Amino acid sequence: MELLSAINLLALVLLPFVIPKIWEACWIFLLRPWMITRRFKKQGISGPKYRFVYGNLKEIKKMKKEAKGWVLDPNSNDIFPRVVPHYHQWLSQYGETFLYWNGTKPTIFISDPELGKQILSRKFGFAVIAKTRPEVFILFGKGLPFIEGDDWVRHRRILNPAFSMDRLKVMTKRMVNCTLRMLEEWREQRNGDEVMMRMEINKDFHRLISDIIATTAFGSSYEEGIELFKSQTELEEYFVTSLTSVFIPGTQYLPTPTNLQLWKLDKKVKDSIKRIIDARLKSSSNKYGDDLLGIMLKAATSKDCEKTMSMDEIIEECKTFYISGQGSSSILLTWTTLLLSLHQDWQEKLRNEVFIECGKDKVPDSDTFSKLKLMNMVLMESLRLYGPVIKMVREATQDMKIGHLDIPKGTSIIVPFLKMHSDKAMWGQDGQQFNPIRFENGVSQAANHPNALLPFSVGPRTCIAQNFAMMEAKTVLTMILQRFRISLSPEYKHTPVDYFNLHPQYGLPVRLQPLDTNQESQRVW
Repeated sequence: MELLSAINLLALVLLPFVIPKIWEACWIFLLRPWMITRRFKKQGISGPKYRFVYGNLKEIKKMKKEAKGWVLDPNSNDIFPRVVPHYHQWLSQYGETFLYWNGTKPTIFISDPELGKQILSRKFGFAVIAKTRPEVFILFGKGLPFIEGDDWVRHRRILNPAFSMDRLKVMTKRMVNCTLRMLEEWREQRNGDEVMMRMEINKDFHRLISDIIATTAFGSSYEEGIELFKSQTELEEYFVTSLTSVFIPGTQYLPTPTNLQLWKLDKKVKDSIKRIIDARLKSSSNKYGDDLLGIMLKAATSKDCEKTMSMDEIIEECKTFYISGQGSSSILLTWTTLLLSLHQDWQEKLRNEVFIECGKDKVPDSDTFSKLKLMNMVLMESLRLYGPVIKMVREATQDMKIGHLDIPKGTSIIVPFLKMHSDKAMWGQDGQQFNPIRFENGVSQAANHPNALLPFSVGPRTCIAQNFAMMEAKTVLTMILQRFRISLSPEYKHTPVDYFNLHPQYGLPVRLQPLDTNQESQRVW
C-alpha cells in the first residue's frame, strides 16, 4: 500500500513535466505538419504527403539510390533528373512550387528567379541555414556563411580586405607556382616516348586547390595540411550520409559511434589549424602578414571591438574557407575540363585566346586574365550547367510574405540553382546545351531574366571569395591549355551526383596530349 502511494506521489510530481513534453511531441510530429499543410494548401501549394517522423526522407533516399545506377550520355547536360530525382518527380506532379517534408521540417521548393532573388537578398527574416543539424558546423565551421546579425557584419568587414583585387594580384603568383608544381609532376609521369597521358584529373584538381588555398590564404602547403584535408574529406562523407536521415534533437550530445568519430575528426581538423596558426605566431613579431590568416590574426589583437576576432572564431573561419573553397573550385575545374573535352572547337578557341593574350611560354598574371573574354564565357556556361552548388537553403525566422507567398516561421526554403540554370523558359530552347556565346554581352543579358544565373548567390551574402575562385580557375586552365590538349577517356561514365556539391560519381578520367609532341607517335599509357 505504501509502495502504491509512493508511486502515485511520484506520478503527480512528474506530471507537470511529462504533459508539456507529450504536448510538444504531438505538436512537432502531428499537429504542426497538419496545420502547415493546410496553410499552404489554401495558397494553392501541395506536395508529397507528410509521413510520421520521417516526412519524405524515405522517398528521397529510395529515389536517389535508384538514380545512382543511371549512366547518362556524356553529351547530355540534362542532369537534373539524375542528381535530384525527387525534385524532378515532384515538379511534374505538383508544379513549380511545392511543399515537402525533411523529417518534421517543412520545406518549400521555389524555382521562380524573382522570388529566389528576394529570399537570398533579404537581410532580415531568413536564417542562412537550419540550426537543427549540428554536423553542418562540425564540417564547415561557424564561419562567415553560417553566422548572422552583428557577428556576420563584423566578420565580413574584417575579411573583405583579404579578397580585394590588389590582394588577388599577389595571390595569382602563388596560384601559378602551385599549378607549376602540379604540371611538373605530370611531366615526370611521362614515360619515354609515350605521349598520351591518361589520368584521373579530378583528384589532381582536388589536391591542387587544397595546395592553393593553403599557400595563398594561410602561408602553408598541402603537405603541411594533409591531415586537415583528409579529416575534412571524411567529415564530408559523414555529412552527406546524414542528409537523408532523421535528426532527433539532443542526440548530437550522445557518445554514439558516429558522434565519437565526428568528434575525433573535428579535433584533428582543429589541431591541424592550430598548428598552422602557432607556426605563424612563432615566425612573426607584430606583423602577421597580409593574407587571410594574417588579417584575422591582426584582428585578434585589435582594440576596436568592431574589428576584433577571438582565436576560436579564427579557427572556425579557417575551417569554413578550407572546405568551402576546396570543394567548389576543384569541382568547377573538373566540369569545365569535361565540357572542353567534349567540345574540342571551344578548347581550341580558348587555347588560341591564351596564346594571343599570354603566349605559349609566358607565365600568366592577373592582367592576362582580364583579357580572356572567351574563357570567362566558358566558365560562366560551366557554372550554369554544372555549378558546384546546386541549391541554396534559407529558413524563415518569422512569418514572412514573399511575393504572393505567405511562409510560416520555421519553414525551410530551397532555391534550386540546378533547375533554374537550365530552365528553357529562361534560357531558351538551347537551355540544356553548351553554348558559351550566350554570355557574349554579360551575365545579365544571357537569359530573359537578369537573375537567371546565381552560381555565387546574390545580395549581401554573395560569396566573398567568388573572384578568388574565378582567378584560381583561370590560372589553372590557362596553364594547362598552354601545354596540353585534353580529350575524354573512354572509361568516363557521365554520372553527376549530389554529394552536397555536384560531383562526378566515378571521377573524370581524361587523356592529356602534350602540345610539344609528334601526334603521329601517340601511344596511350
